[in-house]
Amino acid sequence: MAGLADWTARGIVITDGAWGTRLQELGLPPGEIPDSWNLTWPDRVEQVAREYVEAGSEVILTNTFRANRITLASAGLAGEARRINAAGVAISRRAAADRARVAASIGPTGKMLMTGEVSAEELHSAFAEQAEALAEAGADALLIETMSDLEEARIALRAARATGLPVIVSFAFDTGKNRDRTMMGVTPEQAAAEMQAAGADAAGANCGAGIERFPALCARMRHACSLPIWIKANAGLPEWRDGRAVYTAEPEAFAAHLAALAEAGASFVGGCCGTSPAFIRALAAAREAL
Repeated sequence: MAGLADWTARGIVITDGAWGTRLQELGLPPGEIPDSWNLTWPDRVEQVAREYVEAGSEVILTNTFRANRITLASAGLAGEARRINAAGVAISRRAAADRARVAASIGPTGKMLMTGEVSAEELHSAFAEQAEALAEAGADALLIETMSDLEEARIALRAARATGLPVIVSFAFDTGKNRDRTMMGVTPEQAAAEMQAAGADAAGANCGAGIERFPALCARMRHACSLPIWIKANAGLPEWRDGRAVYTAEPEAFAAHLAALAEAGASFVGGCCGTSPAFIRALAAAREAL
């Protein structure tokens, strides 16, 4: 495999924005697993993907963040894991056409190894099933994202690498005095170095904080490894209104941090929770001004 070298040959790559919060705007009820919509509301899922492509995304994800059988079991959908993942790739491929690449999303299981909620073997089997389904459906790369536990990330990476596709691993740094640790205490340096040693094609940070914290995280990861760095920040920290999380950052203010991210060594930049196609358009415009 050529890895991601040809993806980043011309500089920073603009990825997409949030999926979960955008699907909520299109009617996804609170608490419902978004991934199930690949089967029940594929047109709405495709609308999200297409909006990002039209806004300027050069890499879009898939609506498969929670589509491992361990997480799907909570909704009685464990037996639909392969079908949900295949549908997610097909939807994003249709939207991407020949204008964007598809990096299929793999999220954490929500179960903890250290407490015995799940075994390493169960994790590997679930991640392998998901990765295989995503690869067979035609994904261009696999994105393991929002990780907090190094061991779970390693297991997911090992399963994903078996497909032969490029694999990106991204962590959520949202804990500690400076919000520069994962929930499990992992530092940016540890995440980057460990993922490079384990064979990742790129490492990064997503979710957890607003974009103003990401240039420093990016620089620390960049200094700890030689991999391309993947960045997807939230639209600020949410405020709770009427039982829903509301993100208040504005697209232009968000995109104003692109220059700092470029200086810090970012290769991929997009948005996470609360961002929208307007944020991607602003990032694309800011890249033109670099």
